[in-house]
Amino acid sequence: METVSHQSAAANGITLLRISLGIMWIAHALLKLWVFTLAGTAAYFASVGLPSVLAYPVFAAELLGGLALVGGVYARQVALALTPIMMAAAAVHAGNGWVHTSLNGGWEYPVFLSVASVALWLIGDGAYAAMRSTRFTLR
Repeated sequence: METVSHQSAAANGITLLRISLGIMWIAHALLKLWVFTLAGTAAYFASVGLPSVLAYPVFAAELLGGLALVGGVYARQVALALTPIMMAAAAVHAGNGWVHTSLNGGWEYPVFLSVASVALWLIGDGAYAAMRSTRFTLR
């Protein structure tokens, strides 16, 4: 029986993180489209003091960013670029308490996803990435 190298196990673990984050970002975008609707999301943004027009680029960033993460297209940079969106969500929900299932949503889920996105940026693309960039590689 052949043993899997530590390096390949780590690369596969990073891939699992990358794909699961991508699926989460896609789900977050589709929630805005199919459940809340984009107009409803824009109204919610306005109700919490954000410009309503931001709902549309946030939707696009979440959907396209999620697809890029799943496909491994500049995943590290995409994960980092998406982080401010989820940090803004954490700030909006900060007053609602810790648990995201609290009335109006809490802050723990968006903070966790922000941290996971930064972790992916720090550790790399993982295995099976379609397009990598070494320009921003940390060494």
